[in-house]
Amino acid sequence: MSLYGITEMLRTAMGVAHKRDIAPVLARLNLGAASAIQVGDDCAAIPDGDGFLLLAIEGFLPEFCAADPVFAGYCGVMVNVSDVAAMGGRPIAVVDAVWSAGGDQAGPLLDGLRQGAEKYGVPIIGGHTNTRAAANLLSVAILGRAKNLLSGFAAKPGQALIAAIDLRGRLRGTSYWDASSDTPGYRLRGDLEILPELAEAELCGAAKDISMAGAVGTAVMLLEASGLGAEIDITAIPRPATFPTHHWLTVFPSYGFILSVAPEHAQAVVARFTKRGIHAAVIGSTDETRIVRLRNEEGVSNLWHFADEAFIGCGPGVMQNA
Repeated sequence: MSLYGITEMLRTAMGVAHKRDIAPVLARLNLGAASAIQVGDDCAAIPDGDGFLLLAIEGFLPEFCAADPVFAGYCGVMVNVSDVAAMGGRPIAVVDAVWSAGGDQAGPLLDGLRQGAEKYGVPIIGGHTNTRAAANLLSVAILGRAKNLLSGFAAKPGQALIAAIDLRGRLRGTSYWDASSDTPGYRLRGDLEILPELAEAELCGAAKDISMAGAVGTAVMLLEASGLGAEIDITAIPRPATFPTHHWLTVFPSYGFILSVAPEHAQAVVARFTKRGIHAAVIGSTDETRIVRLRNEEGVSNLWHFADEAFIGCGPGVMQNA
């Protein structure tokens, strides 16, 4: 696929569309720069003593819950602990809300939740259950804590953008890269520990968990929140050798992060991941243009201009355009 084709594909991808749905919700709730707690990070960061309480929630599409309910339940824990790690934190506990058309149908979702909680070492401490609903639905919330915060709002111009992705996995369906469910829990927990360690060593100030918007879409969210632009080399993003670049850019990895790091710390940060077998690479650098450009061997293509168009509507100078 040509660079122009990849650019247009990313602009119209379903994962990106889901993220763009956030902007009108923020406007309707009147959430913006004046909010008491900054909105737009992977977790809400609530000041608490010498650190921060982290609060996040994830919901799952009905078709996912219907097609692969055990994995959907498992992901309820997996994606939440990843959000906490992306903020430089460690998980404390989760609560869940499950709806199903009968107790038997709720069983696989609950089995997956239990498996995820056991593997990631995070207790389920309560929630909400309704087994008389029209369909299977799932939402899971998490509480965590961070000493030093990583935030999508903290990137600076002239920093290295790093993508860290665990490629030791397999494709489920067309858009999920599962490097978690067949992996020992001790390794998963150790891999997530890299993020709070980076925060506490002050090697990184800005990070986001790669979401359904893919590696590039996640980088766009980080850049919007920090009021920046960047040029991203899409060929440098770690990917399995058998994947075409255009397909990989729409995949959600079970372990994947975008980080913005001072140039002098970039190699040390990459080394923290590679030491544990996680592929990590510098994929670009931040700047003050507020334009996100994609680069490959063909040249450069503009993907997003925040001055003209908000992405999710979080960041300096974008709320009014949301």
